[in-house]
Amino acid sequence: MSRLRILLIAGGPPGEHEVSLASARGVLAAMPHPTELAVIAKDGRWCLGDEAEKALLAGVAEQGFHPFPPPIAWNSYDVVFPLLHGRWGEDGCLQGFLELLGRPYVGAGVLCSGLCMDKDLGKRVLQQAGIPVVPWVTLRQREPLPELPFPPPYFVKPANTGSSVGISKVRSPAELPPALDKAFAWDRKVLIEQGVEGVRELEVGLLGNLEVQASVVGEITYQAEFYDYETKYTPGKARLLLPAAIDPALSIRIQHLAQSAYRLLGGRGMARVDFFLSPQGELYLNELNTIPGFTPTSMYPKLWEASGLAYPALLDRLVRLALES
Repeated sequence: MSRLRILLIAGGPPGEHEVSLASARGVLAAMPHPTELAVIAKDGRWCLGDEAEKALLAGVAEQGFHPFPPPIAWNSYDVVFPLLHGRWGEDGCLQGFLELLGRPYVGAGVLCSGLCMDKDLGKRVLQQAGIPVVPWVTLRQREPLPELPFPPPYFVKPANTGSSVGISKVRSPAELPPALDKAFAWDRKVLIEQGVEGVRELEVGLLGNLEVQASVVGEITYQAEFYDYETKYTPGKARLLLPAAIDPALSIRIQHLAQSAYRLLGGRGMARVDFFLSPQGELYLNELNTIPGFTPTSMYPKLWEASGLAYPALLDRLVRLALES
């Protein structure tokens, strides 16, 4: 196997900064190619070399040392691996910069990243294509709250965050105002989704460019009210069932729906696709995540491990896909 030189970029603004650094630790430990790290601090400045290593060890970088653009010899790297969860990394910002530099990078391009990051726009595209999604209403800051076409419970979400940041489960209309305030603290656009009680949460990993493979389908179970930030990233809070105990025909349907959504949205490299299965057997596509987690508790590498692709081999495949695109 020829060895390639990789630049891993992690960190980013508040919200999912610490999760990104946890993912970076996982990737650096398993990456089969020589890899250097750059960390974007919460203040937007960059940490390089020893500065980045110190940030990784601390699990956070509040302040960086280098303004954008950082003094990086971009052409000395074969592939850049953006591993920022949330803003700047999943919304297409960093991808656009790498496109201008002409550097190959792991994962989705600018348009797909932006569509998948914006839950409202992504759901509109999926719905128009006939892919089932949970009913929702979009609300922007300072707009009056409309009459909701579905009863509680609701999930109130910022349109452009991940890792369940800013999300609330609301059981009555009286609980909506504080939930909206919480969501609007993260974004100027918010979704109010219909809450489907008793759902099973199913996930599948995708890998590929024009030809895309699907992993086995997994299921997440937990005791919390919903799959919130603490449950996602605290070891032992959630249980991963690999593969999920579902009918094989349903598993195939989930894989095909995920692949269809990936192609529709312009996916590249990788994605984790999340589904809800209602007690009545209704299947909803919840989200397509273009930079899934690589932390010790993250589902994406575990889905592929259960499918016969070990963590180092998965990372090598992602790097090779970046060079193909």
